[in-house]
Amino acid sequence: MVSLPPTSTLPALGAEQRAQILDTLFEPCLQLHTLSVSLLREQSFSTYDTLIEAVGEQLLELHRSNLESDQEWLEAILSAHPRLGEKKVESEQSRKEQAQLNQGGADEAEKLVDMNRKYEDKFPGLRYVVFVNGRSRPVIMEDMQRRIDRGDIQLEKQEAIKAMCDIAKDRAKKLGG
Repeated sequence: MVSLPPTSTLPALGAEQRAQILDTLFEPCLQLHTLSVSLLREQSFSTYDTLIEAVGEQLLELHRSNLESDQEWLEAILSAHPRLGEKKVESEQSRKEQAQLNQGGADEAEKLVDMNRKYEDKFPGLRYVVFVNGRSRPVIMEDMQRRIDRGDIQLEKQEAIKAMCDIAKDRAKKLGG
């Protein structure tokens, strides 16, 4: 099992080790490494929650930017999360988190694939990101449909950033961070 080192040791770690910590908390993503690896060296964090909030603020700064390149960068980071219900998931944490969602029947699984497609058609460049937190597949799909119907890409990016940070905080807690 993966564990997290004390936050006080982060500035002394090499760039690759700091990138692995980001991969563990969020998802493997070169753009996130580029954005945040130096943050873990340059700042001291008393807790993983404060580190995650600082990364979240970096993501919100990208979101607030009017530069197309910043929006593309943010979308790449947000899309690093696997689709809900996806069979092939790289991250060990995501596999564990999605396990309960993959316990429903084939009809529900097919509906989730269809809803992922609708979401990504509605919000090109994004992937639906949500902190599942024990909620059932029907409840999650209801939320996904609500967000598709709302149709606000700016709110989607904000919700995805918040969800990524909530997921990261939950992972840090589970990994003793």
